[in-house]
Amino acid sequence: MKLSLSYRHEIRPARARIATGSKMLKTAVRPMEYVNAGMGWPVLVIHGAGGGFDQGLDIGERFVQHGFRVIAPSRFGYLRTPLPKNGSPAAQADAHAAVLDALGIQRCPVLGVSAGGPSAMQLALRHPDRVSALVLMVPATYAPRPDAETPKRMSALGSFVMNLTLQSDFLFWLALRIAPRATTRMILGTPPELLTRADAAERARAQRVLDHILPVSSRRLGLLNDGAVVPTLPRFELERLEAPTLIISARDDLYQTFAGSRYSAEHIPNARFIGYRTGGHMLVGHEQETTREIVDFLRAPDFSLLSIPSQESEGALSS
Repeated sequence: MKLSLSYRHEIRPARARIATGSKMLKTAVRPMEYVNAGMGWPVLVIHGAGGGFDQGLDIGERFVQHGFRVIAPSRFGYLRTPLPKNGSPAAQADAHAAVLDALGIQRCPVLGVSAGGPSAMQLALRHPDRVSALVLMVPATYAPRPDAETPKRMSALGSFVMNLTLQSDFLFWLALRIAPRATTRMILGTPPELLTRADAAERARAQRVLDHILPVSSRRLGLLNDGAVVPTLPRFELERLEAPTLIISARDDLYQTFAGSRYSAEHIPNARFIGYRTGGHMLVGHEQETTREIVDFLRAPDFSLLSIPSQESEGALSS
């Protein structure tokens, strides 16, 4: 009884949170849910797996504080955005462009996070005139070979979908409460010991990400689509990507984004790669630094990149 009461106490505000704040946008492609926050130069923020407009807003809050306007849509199958028959990154990219059309935004920077990375890259490839700069944070990308320095791939999105999202809001909530270390690994893709050693702000940020996946039932179709798309990503035509690009990942990311991120940066003509030794998929311990790097990148004149030599430091490997 006590467990049931606790669940009802927490699920009600979670459902209320996704029921307010967003709007439905009629685009030339299909209806898209989105949220618009802040004022200033617009940035399109494309959320990862388990997200929606709310995750995009959580990610974008730091940039609103720096004077940017964040446009955060819900990708296919998440919350109120319907999942079409074709849920590919290319189709999602066309929907992102349609969102910009409907909002009267001709060109802007794009930030793609995790499973939002493929459609962000496709947007830059399919609609190069719409993307002034591209930022990819721990992106799901193609990697041609295993990285010997990366931990063995864990179950990733496929198992996440099978083990959690096909169940129920209650079972997902219960897993968060009774198995925090397992959910940190499986859902956040982050070694639990990193959060054990992290400060209170970082632990709160991680918990917020987990809590904001609820209600998971409203994200089920999007997760199913990501679970089918991400493991079979092909190599995109990276050499055709025109936008200045910043890619950030961590070597111990349990979703193994490091090798693909580095490979993409090596083949995109105007790209910079920041690779941390530790941090996991959540980039634990690096939020302030990555925010500064991204803000500086977006504020650079014409979004041009300085030539930065390869270097190793206590925190990061940059190239």
